[in-house]
Amino acid sequence: MFKSSDCLLRMLRGTPKQRAFTFFIISFKCTFIVSIMIYWHTVGAPKDQSLQNSLPVDISCPKMAFPGTFAPGNIFFLETSDRTKPSFLFMCSVESAARAHPESQIVVLMKGLHRSKTGLPQNLGISLLRCFQNVQIQPLDLEKLFQDTPLAAWYLEVQHGWEPYLLPVLSDASRIALLWKFGGIYLDTDFIVLKNLRNLTNTLGIQSRYVLNGAFLAFERHHDFLALCLRDFVDHYNGWIWGHQGPQLLTRVFKKWCSIRSLKESHSCRGVTALPPEAFYPIPWQNWKKYFEDISPEELSQLLNVTYAVHVWNKKSQGTHLDSTSRAMLAQLYARYCPTTHEAMKMYL
Repeated sequence: MFKSSDCLLRMLRGTPKQRAFTFFIISFKCTFIVSIMIYWHTVGAPKDQSLQNSLPVDISCPKMAFPGTFAPGNIFFLETSDRTKPSFLFMCSVESAARAHPESQIVVLMKGLHRSKTGLPQNLGISLLRCFQNVQIQPLDLEKLFQDTPLAAWYLEVQHGWEPYLLPVLSDASRIALLWKFGGIYLDTDFIVLKNLRNLTNTLGIQSRYVLNGAFLAFERHHDFLALCLRDFVDHYNGWIWGHQGPQLLTRVFKKWCSIRSLKESHSCRGVTALPPEAFYPIPWQNWKKYFEDISPEELSQLLNVTYAVHVWNKKSQGTHLDSTSRAMLAQLYARYCPTTHEAMKMYL
């Protein structure tokens, strides 16, 4: 039981070289633990939590007409943390999808609702999303979702351990399992949808010349590509490397699927299409601040001419101040594609 501590004491009493090595190991471990704590503080919790707690719980809904019946194939959003208070960007993502797809069901799955016995919580975000008749908010039961997939045993095992990136890894696993089981379209909650996506099938997006991204996925139910992703997720699992179970997984499976060594600007093979960065990632993550810079409406339209939906890189941009009435690119996107959320922002920010 005390073997490691005895070893450490012996090393501290050792030669200067041994002591220096020991101090290096201790410093490295401390730095690693602190970096993980900083990660969860910045990514694991929204920076506008105090604002969220002070927002009202109701909103005046816009008058909109929706068809009485909906086309097959849902559009999914996932919240794999226990948060049940959608941020303004989350609200905008769902609203923009609902407006661009009045004929589709927009399904928001929230893990925090799974054990709730009081139904939907009362907060501004939930109230706003319920304004749209084609939006459903449902609990996310991860154990049930992973049932009858290669992820079932993995999920039972991972719950008993500790991993630094478990929350994003759960998100990566959930989206693949969800589309494999049900088919449809998956979007991260930091997208703003500009166009109807229903003509995209068995499609994902290229983030850069080196990597694909799973923030947008559109696949038929039980597609073989997703089955390969599920098996690769388990066979090559490593929860200690950022992105290994997400973008890197999709990239290595796609290369294997197409028998290619490197990505091109756009590539289609065996019924699966990888669209170029302009389709979903017109602003690279390194340039995320561009969303908060002023731009003319004409330049904005030209920049997003071939873009289906805009990924805002919330991991980088969260907490950055946005004047909702400015000419900043993000403010203009809010005003044009999620006007109900935009009005709420102007009232409460």
